[in-house]
Amino acid sequence: MFKFWGSQDQQSQGGSSQSWYPPSVMNSSSSSRPATPASSSGSPRPSSHIPPAEAAGTIASLKDKSVDELRKLLSDKDAYQQFLQSLDQVKIQNNLKDELSKENLQLAEENLQKEPRIMELRNQCRIIRTTELATASEKLNELEKQKEEMLKLNSPASLLQRIQESVNQTDEESENLHQQLLDKEIDLAAFLQKYKKLRTTYHKRTLIHLAAKTSNI
Repeated sequence: MFKFWGSQDQQSQGGSSQSWYPPSVMNSSSSSRPATPASSSGSPRPSSHIPPAEAAGTIASLKDKSVDELRKLLSDKDAYQQFLQSLDQVKIQNNLKDELSKENLQLAEENLQKEPRIMELRNQCRIIRTTELATASEKLNELEKQKEEMLKLNSPASLLQRIQESVNQTDEESENLHQQLLDKEIDLAAFLQKYKKLRTTYHKRTLIHLAAKTSNI
């Protein structure tokens, strides 16, 4: 067996004929050679990082092969590939790859089937943005304006002004009523009834205006 690894037949084929082998195979074949004085004094060769269980399975597949069969594996690329594909570890990896490919294909088909629904939803969103959303935005702006007007109308300064205007209006109405009495456009009994009511309202509104003006509002 050791004579095979160091034979002249292998050396005569040169490095270029075996360049297609994976680095792990080259490292593995190199590490299986008996150590020579030159190699023992040099730096250690890198390991192939093959798990022990997988390495044991591969060795078990190789140990029953003859020297000629092993030599063929090293010289014949097709024979090497055939042997590689027959390993249980490779079969497992190939099966996993096939399953993943099938799952990816199934997901791609499902995505294609959902494409019309996705396009329909996009169109609906576009319609909502251009119609319903625009209407809602316009309504919101209108409500915001109404809110600002109401806040302005009911501000403390505005309320004081409105109270003052009502006070002035009541005072003016009472003066007009007094002028009607002087002009004899109304009798004394009706005048007293209306004038008393107007002056009472006038004084109430004046007190409210004074209280609002002196408060913290």
